[in-house]
Amino acid sequence: MRAVVQRVDGTTVSVAGEVVGELSGTGLCVLLGVKHGDTVASADAMAQKLWNLRILADDEGRMNRSCAELSAPLLVISQFTLYGDTSRGRRPSFVEALPGPQAEPLVERVVETLRALGAEVSTGRFGAHMMVRLTNDGPVTLVVET
Repeated sequence: MRAVVQRVDGTTVSVAGEVVGELSGTGLCVLLGVKHGDTVASADAMAQKLWNLRILADDEGRMNRSCAELSAPLLVISQFTLYGDTSRGRRPSFVEALPGPQAEPLVERVVETLRALGAEVSTGRFGAHMMVRLTNDGPVTLVVET
């Protein structure tokens, strides 16, 4: 699994003009991709990593706190294009990305595991054309893999 994680100060995701997921204030916006070979164990490990990732600011402004420590919310959005291969030609290949019917349960597992850990989690809509708006705080953007 691969995630692009952004520390945000508010974010929304919309489908056809309708807001389907949002968070206000400090939290994480997570774009999540699933590849061939990912498993339930991969999903659980990703959830743990996201929940405990220390990239939120402490009282002195340093990246030293996690969502777990601050009860900060997360917005998780599936994104198969994270496994786009651009090494050949001008059009990306997505053969490494797991097809939707197999990827969706693993994305849901990450969300369910985060919620079981105590997280407030909003989501996009799997497979939909989504519009994401956010304010990147820092800016802080990381690639996280399991």
